[in-house]
Amino acid sequence: MMYGRATFRPDTIYYSPFTIYQLMIVELHAKSDVGRVRRGNEDNFLILDLTVNQAWTNSDGGEMPEPLRQFECGEKGVVLVVSDGMGGALAGDVASRMAVETVREMLVGSEAEEQETEGDEEKDLVDYLRHATVYANLAIHHRSQEDTRCSGMGATFTGAAIKGDLLDLVQVGDSRAYVIRGDQVKLATKDQSLVQQLVDVGQISESEAETHMFRNVILQALGAQSELTPVTGRLRIRRGDILLLCSDGLSGKLRAEDILRIVQSSKGDLAAAATSLIDEANERGGEDNITVVLALFAGDDLQEPKSERITIELPPMEEDATLGDTEQPAEPV
Repeated sequence: MMYGRATFRPDTIYYSPFTIYQLMIVELHAKSDVGRVRRGNEDNFLILDLTVNQAWTNSDGGEMPEPLRQFECGEKGVVLVVSDGMGGALAGDVASRMAVETVREMLVGSEAEEQETEGDEEKDLVDYLRHATVYANLAIHHRSQEDTRCSGMGATFTGAAIKGDLLDLVQVGDSRAYVIRGDQVKLATKDQSLVQQLVDVGQISESEAETHMFRNVILQALGAQSELTPVTGRLRIRRGDILLLCSDGLSGKLRAEDILRIVQSSKGDLAAAATSLIDEANERGGEDNITVVLALFAGDDLQEPKSERITIELPPMEEDATLGDTEQPAEPV
């Protein structure tokens, strides 16, 4: 053990004498568009800074709050969500709104409850997010049974829990998360859909899946059943990484390489990137609602990537629920 004068870095946040949190700057932008065919928007998103308890959803409307555009990721972390509702104009909007609002309320409540409870082992933020996702599923399911106007409604859910240099993903349905590192882009989630299952067993190819007649049939959604099994994945954030969450209104129109090209051409302007991505999806038909959440991670405390390889780590109990192109966590990222 070494004794002596501690060295305090101006770019590191010290919340207590025993806990050191890395300084990470998060720049965010979110945008949702009705598309060219639908009459209403059934998509929703959530941006939640738990350290200051500030949130913004698509339902809130208006411009993105200035404090959420760029800020230091505090000790409690950040949660980002995209949810795509289904079940008709009213029901789809209700389902996706319930998804993001329930998660927001549950996470803010969980943080307050944790502060009041002493002696308990601190849980990972992703544990709270996963629990909130399961609770949202029950809330939507019960609403669909009690209100005939909402019968059969459901919603996809792709959530990101960001704390320290860890990014945890929670996935239900076929909304997606992509990670861009340098000149590489990687799909970080795996669609829970019929066509993806057919691809997995070798019955159809990836290219055939893009035009398959059942490409919109998903195997799991919030509210569809009383029980839910979200799939999770984890990666280490590196300096300059960009996270993109989107509904299938975007991923169904743009390939990963299209997304990479558009984001890179925006030269770090996330608002311009989101607008260009949505414009391109609309140019290619815009049959569905289109939602994009972009996050850029910076800060001297974040490690530089040793390579542009992007590794997704899975918990041992979920090894059979592989997220696309998963690699061993021991590899450099």
